Formats: sequence, C-alpha cells, structure tokens
Amino acid sequence: MQHKKDMERNPKEITITSYNYDLPDSFIAKYPLRNREEAKLLFYKEGEIKDDTFKNLPSYISANDLIIFNDTKVIQARLHFQKTTGATIEIFCLEPYAPKEYTQNFESTTKVTWACLLGNSKKWKEGVLTKELSVQGNKVILTAKREGKQHTSELITFTWNNPTISFAAILECFGELPIPPYLNRKTEQSDLQDYQTVYASVKGSVAAPTAGLHFTENILEQLQKKGVEEERVTLHVGAGTFKPVKSETLEGHRMHSEHIAVSTTTLSRLLKHQGKAIAVGTTSVRTLESLYYLGKMIMEGRVHSDSDLHVSQWEPYDNKTEVNTVDALQAIHDFLKNRDETVLHASTQIIIAPGYKYKIVKGMITNFHQPESTLLLLVSAFIGEGWRELYKHALENNYRFLSYGDGSLLFP
Repeated sequence: MQHKKDMERNPKEITITSYNYDLPDSFIAKYPLRNREEAKLLFYKEGEIKDDTFKNLPSYISANDLIIFNDTKVIQARLHFQKTTGATIEIFCLEPYAPKEYTQNFESTTKVTWACLLGNSKKWKEGVLTKELSVQGNKVILTAKREGKQHTSELITFTWNNPTISFAAILECFGELPIPPYLNRKTEQSDLQDYQTVYASVKGSVAAPTAGLHFTENILEQLQKKGVEEERVTLHVGAGTFKPVKSETLEGHRMHSEHIAVSTTTLSRLLKHQGKAIAVGTTSVRTLESLYYLGKMIMEGRVHSDSDLHVSQWEPYDNKTEVNTVDALQAIHDFLKNRDETVLHASTQIIIAPGYKYKIVKGMITNFHQPESTLLLLVSAFIGEGWRELYKHALENNYRFLSYGDGSLLFP
C-alpha cells in the first residue's frame, strides 16, 4: 500500500529540497555496461531490499503479468549551423509544429516547422541559416528560419531543395543524438546504439526511456517463455525530462507536455488484466496513469475535440472525483471504436508526486534519478518514504546512477 502520510499530502505544497540527497559525480554512469543485462538490479517490495543482476529480472515477474514498454525512438535532434561570421548556432528540435503529427513531419520532403531550443541565439538575430549536405548521395541545401517564440521555445522552419529527401533522412544525416547534459561529454559513435532500447521503433524522442536500456532480446524471450504478456505504448520524451525544479514548492514548476499514443490492442490487454500492469520506465508510468484521467474525462463529457485529449499537470489533484479504472479504460476503447480509430493520440503534462494515488501501475522498472527531480517525486509517490532507504542502499552498494546506470524493480 502507498504510504498513508504521503497520500494525504497536497503536492503543490511540496518543498523540493525535501527530496535531495548527495550524489557524488563518481556515481553517475558516463557510459553503459557493454552487456546491458549485466547491470545491477535492486529489487524493492514492502520495504524489503534485495540486490541482483538485471538478467534475472524475469524471476521477479509473475507469469500472466502484463508488462508495458515505451517503444519511442530517440531522434538525432541537435543540428549545428555555422554563420559566415564563424559563429556556430545549435538548433535543438523538441517537437513538430507543422505538420504536427510526427510521422507526417518526418515524411515531409520540402518544409517543416519545429519547436526548438537555440544555442548561441544572440549571434542569430535575423536572416536564414544554410547548410550544404550530402544525403543518400544527393546534394541538399538546408535552410533554417526563425518564426518567433512559442512559450519557452523558438519556432524554426526548415526548408530544403530536394523533394526526394525526407526530413527524417536529413536528421539522420545531419543531426546529432542528444545525450543527457549531466553526462558532461560529447555524443560519441557508440551512443547511437547505446542510447536506444532494443525495441525502439517509433521516432520522436529527444531523450531515451532509459529504464528500457537494460533489456536484451534474451530477457524479452525469457519473459515471453514464462508467460508474461507484453504491450507497447509510445510517449515521445521531451527535453523537459531534464528540467530541474527551480521553484521553492512544486506549485511553481511547469511540467512539459508530451505526446502519447496507445493502441486499442493495448487497451484491450489492459482491460483483460483488470487495468493493472508493470511499467518499464517513468515514461510508461506517465502514459498509463494518464489513460485513467483521459478515460475519466471522456466519461464526464469533457472531450469535445482532439485538443481536449490532454491531461493537465494538476488534473489528478484538482478534480478528486473517482471512477472505476476498468470503466475509464473501456470508455477510451469505446470512444476510439465510435470514431473508427485504432490508436489514441493525446498529450499529457501529468505530474506524479507524493499525494498521488496510482490507478494502473502496480510495479515499475526504473533507474536511479537525480536529486530534487520530478522523477524522484514519481518514485516517492509509489513507494513512500522508502525511497530514502532505497537510495541510501544503492549508494552504499556502488550502484551506478542516472541514464546509463543500473536499474530497480519496485513494488509498493
């Protein structure tokens, strides 16, 4: 059960400094282990802690359990242009603006607009940036133009002069994979493979769902042999996943919005399991928990257009009326069926912090997160104050932290 004291808290009043701990730089894994499944696994259930190796994960998952993976794929989202003055401008593509839909944007062959972050923007006040590149043996002139601000990002329109080349091909040729800033190093060739899960398939993230990096084809096969059922969801991870909480209390922190996609097949499988699943990574957690609120909104008649398919940051706390989880999932399934659609496309800003009551996730596989981060709050909401003992144990036993670090399997 979730910690009773945590359940009674108002998350808006949480002081982020209460979720601090000392993380020496030497504990931050700069590179992954060569063999992914040899990473350490810390198992936690009802206050009990056990050390193991990730390759033994299947022994902790019950036959007929449902495990949910995020199949998003990290894109090479950093683009570098050089001005005639010699100044280098970095454009970090965050999410598509036009076309808005990821697949359409990547398949575009003449022009796209993205919400971006700019590096060295003071050196680019006007005009367009150009870059000549060779894509699939073809010469391409790529241009970038500033269109104005959108919230904290800049809208950048990219155009190119070869209609046989897609924007996806341009990113793969010209872009750089954006590894986490706290690694304090440049992207290397090895990261192109290391910073993708073995099951990544849907392009769109600018950060990896790193809990999944420990999985190998061997582990997936062992889970399947055991009778564990598996489904995929998609949440495209934004750069906001690294955004520190700078406000004194959580109320002043703005969560980033992320695109999610869930198929009717996955919804059916969740319904079969009475709306309960084990989530691989905090991104899968946020996706699954958002489903409950999307279903609830549909049941309450609050969805009138696609733009209403959005879970706001404080939705779980501002509207405390509850519905049955299975009914909420069934409402989404019926909603899609009535529209003759097989995939739910929505967005979420959900913040999961102590005071949150989990609806769907009954177990989670996750890495060890930064001090004073929203990801640490999510873990604390799941296992209560036990997170402190968990992290103390991990530090005392030389676990490797953050994106390329070791993993944990947590049950309340």
